[in-house]
Amino acid sequence: METFEADVVIIGGGPAGCGCALYTSRADLKTIILDKNPSVGALAITHQIANYPGVSSEMSGEDLLTIMRDQAIQYGTDYRRAQVFGVDVTGEWKTVYTPEGTFKGRALVLASGAMGRPASFKGEADFLGRGVSYCATCDGAFYRDREVAVVGTNKEAIEEAQVLTKFASMVHWITPSDPKEDDSHAQALIQQSNVKHWSRTRLTQIQGNEGGVTGILLKNRTQEAHQEVPLEGVFVYMSGSKPITDFLGDQIALKEDGGVIVDDFMSTTSEGVWAIGDIRNTPFKQAVVAASDGCIAAMAIDRYLNSRKSIRVDWVHS
Repeated sequence: METFEADVVIIGGGPAGCGCALYTSRADLKTIILDKNPSVGALAITHQIANYPGVSSEMSGEDLLTIMRDQAIQYGTDYRRAQVFGVDVTGEWKTVYTPEGTFKGRALVLASGAMGRPASFKGEADFLGRGVSYCATCDGAFYRDREVAVVGTNKEAIEEAQVLTKFASMVHWITPSDPKEDDSHAQALIQQSNVKHWSRTRLTQIQGNEGGVTGILLKNRTQEAHQEVPLEGVFVYMSGSKPITDFLGDQIALKEDGGVIVDDFMSTTSEGVWAIGDIRNTPFKQAVVAASDGCIAAMAIDRYLNSRKSIRVDWVHS
């Protein structure tokens, strides 16, 4: 099996990985991105971008990701499609194993992201990006003065529902049971004038047409018949995304929630290994945050590989 060497090997081609590669390539560090599939990441399936600075709200996540990837390649990044099945971070050279070959780098960057939950409701996959969303912070403004539903009882569901109350005319909060009385956040949400709480109720179907979501079907535990609710957006928070770390074995320290532990420079507990983006399981899963992680890691890597004590600022002087 062929072996490839580079200064920096990045696992993952999302905004974190591409952002890091842009900076390391500009720093004249030979950089390789190993990307399993450019079409399945969180940004790639985002229908419309509205909160990435400097980017038109008409642009899709896939288009933005293509620009990021092309920009990194323009500055010298070697982009490859490859499925990583294992790594060895014990030596000075970090080794990444794929069916396409073995890749060795003086620095290894983990940017594989997080695995979203599989679609579990009828119609969920069909209308993903066309009314179904997993991020109210990203998409809430699209539903100004419209009715939406939030499905889930976890902390993320409650926080995201609160975000939606600033935009939607009505937020239908659907939960399989009553929230605890001492849950102050849940009780505060229920008290909002534009929140309708459907307790002991489950979502059975998301309905729609070519234009997107048009409504949902609900089934209350105490009633025989289903109830149809017309609305235009459904935000699903059933079980949070899980950082993709299966290829690491037990070589990198993880938090209790599964995210990789890093310091202020995105360095992991293993020297020469950095982790950026959603693999850290941060509370703010935004493309701009992931890209920022990539920039921070790249500058730290440049300092590490060149044995410098200070960070070199990368900007253009005219």
